[in-house]
Amino acid sequence: MCQHQPPCPSVDSTDRETAHLVAHHPEQGWSLLCNGVLLFEDTGELLPDGRALPPHRPLPAGAAA
Repeated sequence: MCQHQPPCPSVDSTDRETAHLVAHHPEQGWSLLCNGVLLFEDTGELLPDGRALPPHRPLPAGAAA
């Protein structure tokens, strides 16, 4: 799918969020990456195979986990 050189990280890569933006809709809170990942403003992700990954942004300092 990716035509960039070097290619964007694959969906299975730990750095998949560094792929190039294909579409960015901050008013709706999501972006589509070149590797097919839908990245949400809250850092959750929807992968091309339908798997959903929960948000993973760090907690504020002093917040209980």
